[in-house]
Amino acid sequence: MQSITLSSLLDVIGEVFSDEISIAVSNTKEYIYYRPSKRIDLKIKPGDLLKEGTIAYKAVVTQQKVSEFINRDIFGVPYHGMAVPFLHNGKIEGCVTAISPALTEGKSVVTVKNSDGWIPIPFANVVFLEAKDKKTHVFTDTYSGTHKYSLQEFEYILPRDMFIRCHRSFIVNVNHIKEIFPDSHSTFLLAMDNGERVPVSQSYSSYFRKLLGF
Repeated sequence: MQSITLSSLLDVIGEVFSDEISIAVSNTKEYIYYRPSKRIDLKIKPGDLLKEGTIAYKAVVTQQKVSEFINRDIFGVPYHGMAVPFLHNGKIEGCVTAISPALTEGKSVVTVKNSDGWIPIPFANVVFLEAKDKKTHVFTDTYSGTHKYSLQEFEYILPRDMFIRCHRSFIVNVNHIKEIFPDSHSTFLLAMDNGERVPVSQSYSSYFRKLLGF
């Protein structure tokens, strides 16, 4: 890997890089670099061995670009990915992998539990989700309930064009944001149309601004 040039590595990264994806770089045996995105994190660490069945492993073995869906059996979460191998003097040196969240699985509602039973809520009616007390609380404009999924799991089933992770404890539906107020230390407060306020943390603020274009 020492002999690979920075320019050739950046050429490969440029081919696979796009918004909201995680990037992993490996040699032929293990990962040497990993940059998670706000949308998906496979918890890869430098030094982790390439797992059989991953697209990085397939790209290294076949020495060809691989693009496909990987189910949750490998890393615990489903994802779409593309791995592009790179060679030096005709010899395989490793690959660069772009990892993006899996698309929704055809669901259009989230079914929450409240004191009376269960309520199916269309995605469009969900205002925001909050993780607290070891549960995920789902809020609409008129009622709320809890769900067993974590916020990370919800990130893989909620439509990406509607929902944004804005805090380690919150996901919001952008269609229900009424106003955005600046807060201290480059953070924001969101006034939601159900009357609630939701914080945007500093670690998510630049990501949030980029997605909403302000």
